[in-house]
Amino acid sequence: MHGYFLHESRCAAGGNNCRAGDKDDCSFLILCRRFLAMKNKLFAVAAALTAAVKSFDAQAAEELRVGTHPTFAPFEFMDTHTREYVGFDMDLIREIGKRAGYDVKIVNMGFDGLIPALFSGTIDIAASGITITEERKKKVDFCDPYYQAGQGLLVRTESSGTYKDLKSLEGKVVAVQIGTTGADLAKTIKGAEIKAFNTGAEAFMDLKMRGSEAVITDRPVIGYFMVKNPKAAKGLTLQKTRLDAEYFGFAVKKGNKAVATKVNDALRSMKSDGTYQKLYQKWFGAQ
Repeated sequence: MHGYFLHESRCAAGGNNCRAGDKDDCSFLILCRRFLAMKNKLFAVAAALTAAVKSFDAQAAEELRVGTHPTFAPFEFMDTHTREYVGFDMDLIREIGKRAGYDVKIVNMGFDGLIPALFSGTIDIAASGITITEERKKKVDFCDPYYQAGQGLLVRTESSGTYKDLKSLEGKVVAVQIGTTGADLAKTIKGAEIKAFNTGAEAFMDLKMRGSEAVITDRPVIGYFMVKNPKAAKGLTLQKTRLDAEYFGFAVKKGNKAVATKVNDALRSMKSDGTYQKLYQKWFGAQ
């Protein structure tokens, strides 16, 4: 390094600006000036980096309170070993929060309490396998859809030839999870008695114990239950009939464009760089 500067300074000193006897002094002055110039540049870079770090810390410190009802595997549920909230929705919202500069805080609450919590400001966003419906859109704003789902029909295998669709359940007892679109769909069945449970697992057990003739809920939820709980699912059949098509979306308070925009931008970037597909395959397998 020193050899380089001396060589260059001597070349500069070889001009008419320095007398032969002053070349050493001239070279020293040139080195000093270059050193000072380099030091000033380093200070400027350091200041810029410090400002960037402070700005990043300020963004990361902004908390995003995420309301969820963690009983809806594989979208959101509690890992019995780690006691952490896991699932497709949880992975998505944490990655979205990371990209948007939020410190994500998961808030456990009942499904039917999510929209009221958005109204009151208790949470900033709801991530709980929420189906986008016209009725809900009157109350909250939805971010871009992130999952296409559909309602499925779970019955006991022995009666799978009898209960194949909604019409075949007229006048029968049907189990659902409170506040879901499956519950809304079940209400359209003529003469059906609806039994509502806090979780899908409770509805499945009610069917198993012959308390009902069928369960109507999201197909991926039924499929995940049957794969992860083969003993409990023994004797149960998921009918091939897809009762409807619907989309899931994260919900925010009406008019909260700041959060919705950041979430949508992050979600688009995840789909663009392949992160979304990796998480999808993690929870639902290759499609």
